[in-house]
Amino acid sequence: MLSIIAGILLNIGAYFVYKGQIFTAVIIYFGADICWCVMAYQRGDELGLGFIILGMLFGLGASIKMNSGKMRKHLNF
Repeated sequence: MLSIIAGILLNIGAYFVYKGQIFTAVIIYFGADICWCVMAYQRGDELGLGFIILGMLFGLGASIKMNSGKMRKHLNF
């Protein structure tokens, strides 16, 4: 059941990215990530849980950086 909820949240988040509402999408993606965390914990997958939490932390950091205006607007390295 949680995988269905997470999948629906991922689709909703992708829709908001398509519409250009990135911050709304990030919040929805965090909801999906919480579902994935619960599923990994229920299955006893500590390594998977660690990687999910790491990804959530990177996403949170990127969201904070975007919100503060410190993120570059181009992809030139």
